[in-house]
Amino acid sequence: MKTHPKLKSTPRPLFSCGFFGHCTQSVVSPTTPHNPSLHLPPPPPSAPESLPPHPPPPASDPTLPPSSSSSSSSSSSTSQSFTQWRFPIQKPPFSHDLPPESVSETEQTPEPASEPNPPIPPPPPMSSSNMAELFHVAELQLTSGVDDARISTLQLLEKKLVPNPLPEGGGSAACPTAVMVGVVGCLNDASMAKAATKVLLALCLAEENRRVAVEAGAVAEVVETLAGLEGTAVERALAALELLCTLPEGAAELRSHALSVPVLVEMVAKTAGRGKECAISVLAAMFGCGEGEPPPPVVAQAVLLALQGECSARGRRKGTQLLKALEENGRLDLTEEGS
Repeated sequence: MKTHPKLKSTPRPLFSCGFFGHCTQSVVSPTTPHNPSLHLPPPPPSAPESLPPHPPPPASDPTLPPSSSSSSSSSSSTSQSFTQWRFPIQKPPFSHDLPPESVSETEQTPEPASEPNPPIPPPPPMSSSNMAELFHVAELQLTSGVDDARISTLQLLEKKLVPNPLPEGGGSAACPTAVMVGVVGCLNDASMAKAATKVLLALCLAEENRRVAVEAGAVAEVVETLAGLEGTAVERALAALELLCTLPEGAAELRSHALSVPVLVEMVAKTAGRGKECAISVLAAMFGCGEGEPPPPVVAQAVLLALQGECSARGRRKGTQLLKALEENGRLDLTEEGS
């Protein structure tokens, strides 16, 4: 029997259905460009799944690269939206992107302003033993005759005495006569006069030191050097002179000095503020008590002019007391002097 070879049959397609055959020939994937001529039939309706609400698409991030084409495929858009729902793209939060209430309290609350430094309290007053030692060193330096040593000693005394003047009844801490003589002797030196007036005023705040200053010739020295002083040195010298006039011997020595009246009248007309006030007070101490020779008419004239101009309340009170005392003692006729 003769056998015939089998004819090979043509291979059949995997899917005989025309619909699936068409699908296998044009596979749509997110990576292939979309063909506008291809129209896929809509999928059959299915039961809706209970899925959470779709979150809104994230805002465009300037840090992400732009899309290559505005006409991406529908399957790619669906895939991307599904992926974003499963794994939402989020930006790391920054403080400027968060609402104000979500910013930490440390960023919202400003740092408290640093409190100003408390005022430094004045140094405690020196003890009597320390002052005695200081005066002993000052006596040696002021009597040495060396200008540099005298200047440094005045600066040391100013540093110690000006913030903390000696109290009343200093006892063993009272200023020695040799130290007072050295301080008074520095008034006629232009390079030391400013510091010397500070130290002299600080020493004269204690009553027992005023007596030492009068005995050391401070009244005459201040009167003779007032014209050469400037600025606050004039005010301090007049204030020290006013303290010296609280002692009867101080006022008597001032009345007996030939230059006291012309110098003080010049200070009343020349100075202002505290200087004018102290000059009027010194004149009142000299002539307000009714002792000694009557004052020359120029004293009342200077006081009247000062009261008519700018003058402190204390200066006006002292000047009025002086004019009233002169009138009561018969030493002044206000009508004639004021005309």
